[in-house]
Amino acid sequence: IMKNKFGFRQQMIAKGKNASELFPAVVKNVASKNIEIKKLVYVYLVRYAEEQQDLALLSISTFQRALKDPNQLIRASALRVLSSIRVPIIVPIMMLAIKEASADLSPYVRKNAAHAIQKLYSLDPEQKEMLIEVIEKLLKDKSTLVAGSVVMAFEEVCPDRIDLIHKNYRKLCNLLVDVEEWGQVVIIHMLTRYARTQFVSPWKEDDGLEDNEKNFYESDDEQKEKTDQRKKPYTMDPDHRLLIRNTKPLLQSRNAAVVMAVAQLYWHISPKSEVGIISKSLVRLLRSNREVQYIVLQNIATMSIQRKGMFEPYLKSFYVRSTDPTMIKTLKLEILTNLANEANISTLLREFQTYVKSQDKQFAAATIQTIGRCATNISEVTDTCLNGLVCLLSNRDEIVVAESVVVIKKLLQMQPAQHGEIIKHMAKLLDSITVPVARASILWLIGENCERVPKIAPDVLRKMAKSFTSEDDLVKLQILNLGAKLYLTNSRQTKLLTQYILNLGKYDQNYDIRDRTRFIRQLIVPNEKSGALSKYAKKIFLAQKPAPLLESPFKDRDHFQLGTLSHTLNTKATGYLELSNWPEVAPDPSVRNVEVIELAKEWTPAGKAKKENPAKKFYSESEEEEDSSDSSSDSGEVYNSLKKLCSLQLICYASNNTVRPST
Repeated sequence: IMKNKFGFRQQMIAKGKNASELFPAVVKNVASKNIEIKKLVYVYLVRYAEEQQDLALLSISTFQRALKDPNQLIRASALRVLSSIRVPIIVPIMMLAIKEASADLSPYVRKNAAHAIQKLYSLDPEQKEMLIEVIEKLLKDKSTLVAGSVVMAFEEVCPDRIDLIHKNYRKLCNLLVDVEEWGQVVIIHMLTRYARTQFVSPWKEDDGLEDNEKNFYESDDEQKEKTDQRKKPYTMDPDHRLLIRNTKPLLQSRNAAVVMAVAQLYWHISPKSEVGIISKSLVRLLRSNREVQYIVLQNIATMSIQRKGMFEPYLKSFYVRSTDPTMIKTLKLEILTNLANEANISTLLREFQTYVKSQDKQFAAATIQTIGRCATNISEVTDTCLNGLVCLLSNRDEIVVAESVVVIKKLLQMQPAQHGEIIKHMAKLLDSITVPVARASILWLIGENCERVPKIAPDVLRKMAKSFTSEDDLVKLQILNLGAKLYLTNSRQTKLLTQYILNLGKYDQNYDIRDRTRFIRQLIVPNEKSGALSKYAKKIFLAQKPAPLLESPFKDRDHFQLGTLSHTLNTKATGYLELSNWPEVAPDPSVRNVEVIELAKEWTPAGKAKKENPAKKFYSESEEEEDSSDSSSDSGEVYNSLKKLCSLQLICYASNNTVRPST
């Protein structure tokens, strides 16, 4: 019955219902001898110990006794509950419990000790030095169950203490395949940062890097020395190769996070000739759920900007499906745009024609922007894309027409003299288009090219003056700009019309409109108060504008580590650790050499040493001279010393662990 009651309470917790009112009744059963009930109580306490701290403190002594329980699950659960009680007064007790658990025979308990380190550090950062000692001890643990958890604690408490990793680097690389999945993710990210600080760049032969180095070094002598060094063939450090080789099998992992972690490792630390192997694994992840697809596509979008060849063989994998959500569709469009070149642009444009007809208007608008970017990047299809966008101006969908106008405006800025007819056609659309951005774009185009369409521009201004008060603020600003430009180029026809518009703007409700009106009036209408700026009105309003750059929104994300939250958000998130630049000279690789424990060296040959020179390893030369007459007694003393050492180890172990009845 008791077990059923606890099962019911666990169901309440699982369903998200508040069961904190039951805390006093549950905490009484913490001393129960039934293991199953005790487990359920501990699960409950882990959930509510932080909310009911005073009541949880009453059972501290019970938790301390449970830390000595023969059952490893009870010991681990007790430590988990104890570390969940966030009360500063019990910090010393928690610290002692973590130290004892870190030496426990059970790897499961040691794993929980690593988890408790992070909780204690967040509660009392002043314990950092003592916690680092525990982390250093656990890093030497050979259990795959502990490895991921202790590296996570390392990343949380002391990520800058790279020296703790040196001796354990090769062990972590070799254990990586057998570590549990989420531990693999943490270890791979940590080893990526480690590799960027301990090995030289495998991209040294890259031209871009050489150019950067030339700009950096000002001294000719230093530059010559560096150039000579670069001429030497690059040899990868064996430890660097060990990391790359041991992570390669994980590209076949069933866990998408592991595959993504390995992909970012290859991207950031492997030779460029070997990065291509990650593309197939990333494309495989596109069969996962939409959340995984979103993250993977974001990372592929960043990669495809720098290395198009990686994903060109999988071009069709990025074609949009009707069942894809809008966020996935737009990311696939981004990747298709990055992969577009002279060879495949015809196929892609036919695909884009289908996308424009989509019922998803946001996706259709994004497709039109994509066509504009393709026209900008590939000059061979600029006219084809422009003609296609002009055809879309007759589309029944207002959003499609509006987006087409905006993109055409950007394309015409590159070669305005050649497309006067298109501007005239767009001017006729002002009567039918109601989207403010599109109307503003048309007015801006007419104003910029008012000298090329001298008959149409004044008539457009006249129509806009009639509807000025009912227009959107964005459109009003462009009407004011159009009036100013026509006043400067064709004042005979538009002088009175411009003054009328300026008078309307002077009393507009929006202060931006009023400020813009005052600014324009002072510049184009000379009077006694006008300053020297009025002489330069034409240069200010009619200056040649630079053509806009239609760039990928993922262009600036490459300075964030792939697969991180900062890369996804395109802003530095709390706790983000930046990747270091490659060192010019590799640090000493001998720091990763593991020394064999001297005791083991001495213990093994002890039996043989008796025959040859028994006292040589344990006594000084003076002692050897004194006792040379009796080598057998020396051998006996060696045996006694080792026996005492073993006894001391057993005593130390017994002081830290209770002896089980079975022993």
